[in-house]
Amino acid sequence: MITIDIPIWAARLRAQRRAHLWNRRELGKQMADASDESTRDRLPGQEGLAGMVRSWEAGEQRPDELHAELLCRAFGTDETDLFVGDAAGTTLWHHLTGVPLMTESFSAEEEERTGRAIEDPQRADDQTAAYFATILRTYALTDHHPAGLADTLSPVFDTIEGLHRGVGSGIRQALLLLSSQNADLVSRMHYEAGNLSEALAWSDRALTAAHRAGDEHLVAYALAHRAGLQGTWDNPGEVIDLAVAARERVAPPAPLDAMARRHEAQGHAMAGAEDMCHRRLEESAESPETPGDDLPYMVDYPAGLPNALAAGCLIELHHPADAIEILERDLRGAPAGYMTAYTMARLAHAYADAYESERSAAIAREAFDLSRRTGATRALQELNLIQDDLHRWAPHH
Repeated sequence: MITIDIPIWAARLRAQRRAHLWNRRELGKQMADASDESTRDRLPGQEGLAGMVRSWEAGEQRPDELHAELLCRAFGTDETDLFVGDAAGTTLWHHLTGVPLMTESFSAEEEERTGRAIEDPQRADDQTAAYFATILRTYALTDHHPAGLADTLSPVFDTIEGLHRGVGSGIRQALLLLSSQNADLVSRMHYEAGNLSEALAWSDRALTAAHRAGDEHLVAYALAHRAGLQGTWDNPGEVIDLAVAARERVAPPAPLDAMARRHEAQGHAMAGAEDMCHRRLEESAESPETPGDDLPYMVDYPAGLPNALAAGCLIELHHPADAIEILERDLRGAPAGYMTAYTMARLAHAYADAYESERSAAIAREAFDLSRRTGATRALQELNLIQDDLHRWAPHH
């Protein structure tokens, strides 16, 4: 029998924290926020709470009554489920694999069935694939810190990879499709976190899995995503080639075709080919944005990405006023996430190019604060492009 060297409750605590994409300091903050006036003064500072979480997860000591209650409030669960419970096997396989424990999304039966499949891949079936598809869909549709999400989904990829190597042909393709989508999402999060080398490495994994699955649409999707990563390399020819390959390899669904054309427009803008850039942007606008129901997976791009790419092309072509119009419209009512931070950084860039120094500096400050809160390192990199302007304006404003 496989065992672990910490108590089950300690493993469950760590699994819950990772499922919420919190580091130990963030869990400590959640506990402090969950406290009331009568208990807040009895809590240590953030560093002290983080150290206590580390000790609990190592099984060195069990939380006392006060801290146990605050942990339950932070996780939205009760003490029996967190510290007692009868799901030792479920906790064990989550602890060993690193797959996030999403207690609100799956029944005990689904957890047990998936654990048995991980122990013996021959037991994997459509329900196993559906379990991991739910994890990916849940995290893809939320605006988490990019680095935290990449860290959480990396073990999911490893687990799916281990499964598909041992299953029969009937379920193997479904797992490969999930593997490619998982790798693509991790790649995108590394990109948003400012880690281009890891983003490219995970993009390679996404392409490899799509090829192994024999799914040309998913290959096209991975190529289009790769074209977006290449944009930071100042290599317009490679951006254009990847985008063209994405849409010409196979007739892609309309949203994917539109995205590939926007990436191609980005390459043309980088190369200074204004006519070709505008042509591709116009073509992309003619494709509907809603994906069809004919694909066995979710073709997903962040909501603000299409307009961010179009605005980026206009900034490259020195048409900041048009970029400002697009970006200002996108920011109305936008949630305070990493994509909004990047949109604000691009807007600050556009205002700098339009020589509106006060407006650029004000938006840059907002973008900087939001970037720090959301982990949007790529937004900070965008602000670095105008840092000389910002420093020049600082003494006067």
